[in-house]
Amino acid sequence: MEVSSGKSVYGGIAVGRICIFHKEESQVKRETVSDTDRELARFEHARESAKKQLHGLYEKALQEVGESGAMIFEVHQMMLDDMDFIESVTNMIKTQKVNAEFAVATTGDHLSQVFAAMEDAYMRERAADLKDISNRVIMALQGREGAGIHSTEPSIILAEDLAPSETVQLDKSKVLAFVTRLGSTNSHTAILARTMSIPALIGVDYKEDMDGKMAVVDGFKGELYVEPDEETLTKYEKQKAEEDEKRRLLFDLRGHEDITKDGRKINLYANIGGVKDVASVLANDASGIGLFRSEFLYLESSGYPGEEEQFQAYKTVVETMAGKKVIIRTLDIGADKQVDYFKLDKEENPAMGYRAIRICLDRQDVFKTQLRAIFRASHYGSVSIMFPMIISVPEVHQAKELVEEVKNELRAQGIPFGDVEIGIMIETPAAAVISDLLAKEVDFFSVGTNDLTQYTLAIDRQNPKLDNIYDAHHEAVLRMLQNIVDNGHKEGCWVGICGELGADTELTETFLRMGFDELSVSPSMVLPVRAKIRSITLQ
Repeated sequence: MEVSSGKSVYGGIAVGRICIFHKEESQVKRETVSDTDRELARFEHARESAKKQLHGLYEKALQEVGESGAMIFEVHQMMLDDMDFIESVTNMIKTQKVNAEFAVATTGDHLSQVFAAMEDAYMRERAADLKDISNRVIMALQGREGAGIHSTEPSIILAEDLAPSETVQLDKSKVLAFVTRLGSTNSHTAILARTMSIPALIGVDYKEDMDGKMAVVDGFKGELYVEPDEETLTKYEKQKAEEDEKRRLLFDLRGHEDITKDGRKINLYANIGGVKDVASVLANDASGIGLFRSEFLYLESSGYPGEEEQFQAYKTVVETMAGKKVIIRTLDIGADKQVDYFKLDKEENPAMGYRAIRICLDRQDVFKTQLRAIFRASHYGSVSIMFPMIISVPEVHQAKELVEEVKNELRAQGIPFGDVEIGIMIETPAAAVISDLLAKEVDFFSVGTNDLTQYTLAIDRQNPKLDNIYDAHHEAVLRMLQNIVDNGHKEGCWVGICGELGADTELTETFLRMGFDELSVSPSMVLPVRAKIRSITLQ
């Protein structure tokens, strides 16, 4: 048995035989031509042919993975219309009198190298897109179609890398998983894989002699087992069967409303840490995203993520959710979430220290960069913002003033943005006690029960010595939750829960009776909570 490790793009278990995909590389030679007008016409015809192919791929992807997943093919069509690309190819043909294939290949290589050298991770990924569109035009010039991926039985696909067009053309009934040597979690291919719910690993250095061998892909651990021993194979076959059965039973609830037996509807949303989690949100049929933990963009970066980088991440999530609500929590670092480049001082009690909104209101340049990115993304769907760790009305006033500054700047620059709801997290006893005053300032509350519970009970939830007295069902916590709901509703705020208690099915009925309008849970808990909601009768 050989075991190789990589990075998971999408979790899941796959058991089957390996099929190695070898790209059909376009062989291009430099040729001198006398009729440059003919070559220009050939290029134009091939470019239009490529655009038609991409439009077909867009329509296919639209049906299979939704608008956001299909957007890459619109982007590729736009790239084919880019004047830098067109002018470079036509100029080479005219001045150097070379064949169209060579001009396209050379231009694609040059532009790809330019993008690959950029600092921004998202822009670097566009290098692969340029290679893809160049290859498509060359194949059209040569009268050939793409190699595609074909296998006679469902297989684990191994490839050096996969272009987005290759990924979307997969016959999903024949693909158990895919594993690549190259690629990144920011690539369009990775996003498509997650959206299509195909277990996938990247960065796996597999051997070339694996074609046809039995293998296991563990998308949770990021491991590939080739020719697994009997014990390993039996373990994973059992694990996969258990997962499939659980998924089958719960997935029967996909498409059903989150409504009690007597007609009370509740919004059931999902919590995410980044773009990679959206596929799970869709797979589990959440009605929206109730908590986008934006701090993971900072935690996973070696320096302050810029406006464009954040915008692309937020925009991808918003577009993928296709009009469903996306609630983005502004930067929440400090305490147990430390970021080196912020250079925060060591604190005796970081849980009650310099963190979250306190940092944002102090470092307004960082905060406004994030707000600009969020508001720009709001143009592409339904976006709400909520501020964490609020303890006073003046904090809310200050945050809202910065929001207005950002909106005015965007208007002045002619940058569009949507109608964004403003909310706060209620996760301190102070915010809970003055929730009647805070409700006058915002559109909604989202209760962070993890911090609210530890602050209310004066118990560090990360201290294992206190596990025996940490009681999330404590009457003080439940009374506080009821008070928050009542105060919010009196002022017209809707009220939700985004902490771990939201997924506690022992309390689901209690929360509905309290009057909570929304529960936001981890994607894997959406269907179990839906099952619980649909079993409840309130009257």
